[in-house]
Amino acid sequence: MTFPLSVCIGFFLGFVFGVGCALAVMYSIYMGGYRAAVRDSILPTQPERLTKALAKLKPA
Repeated sequence: MTFPLSVCIGFFLGFVFGVGCALAVMYSIYMGGYRAAVRDSILPTQPERLTKALAKLKPA
């Protein structure tokens, strides 16, 4: 295996799989938080943390 070919393979494996896996993990964390927020917003009694966050968002 020549040096340029091994560099290309290493770059491909490191960049594509490394960055791709990191993005997949961040997306799954984001979607899990989004689902939890939607679930909490439709509860009959909203959690205290949600009501505090909504109070901060309301204009003065």
